[in-house]
Amino acid sequence: MKRISLSLIFCSSLILFGCKDEKKENEEMDDMSETEMSSDMETQKEEIKKAKVELQAVSDSQLSGNVVFTEEDGEVSMTAIISGLAEGEHAIHIHEKGDCSASDGKSAGGHWNPTDEPHGEWGNAEGYHKGDIGNFTVDANGNGTVNFSTDEWCIGCGDEKKDIVGKAVIVHDGVDDYTSQPSGAAGTRVGCGVIKE
Repeated sequence: MKRISLSLIFCSSLILFGCKDEKKENEEMDDMSETEMSSDMETQKEEIKKAKVELQAVSDSQLSGNVVFTEEDGEVSMTAIISGLAEGEHAIHIHEKGDCSASDGKSAGGHWNPTDEPHGEWGNAEGYHKGDIGNFTVDANGNGTVNFSTDEWCIGCGDEKKDIVGKAVIVHDGVDDYTSQPSGAAGTRVGCGVIKE
């Protein structure tokens, strides 16, 4: 009888300690999962980069607006909200120099074209500048919105052929015809803003 009781006690102890060990392992795994999850979330936060641009009026225009660039998962999206323009189509580009000091915006230089392509509509097989965003529509109240995204840009990555930081966003009074060289005959520069992280 004593042997049976001792055996039962021994088995119960094994089961009890086994359960405690299993519980401890589960808690450790939960802790690891939480740590990994928070680490993954931090990595995701790090992957999202933003650059903001405040557009200033040039060439005696009434233009105002803001542009936000957001980089996530290797793609940069651009959202521009612009006001103070005449109703109709207007061109918007990225220019090579982040300098809006000239009253006509010409201090921003020409279109950003790090791959030495001809000017053209974005995605054209015959070539286009990395700064050739294109045209957008302005309503009767003088307001326009631009939404654009590409994996051919980056924010602060240091790659000369992709990095938009230190460049300028230029809004033109006219329309980009996508064919005239070197800049699409888009007319007067009426808005300028420097891209900063």
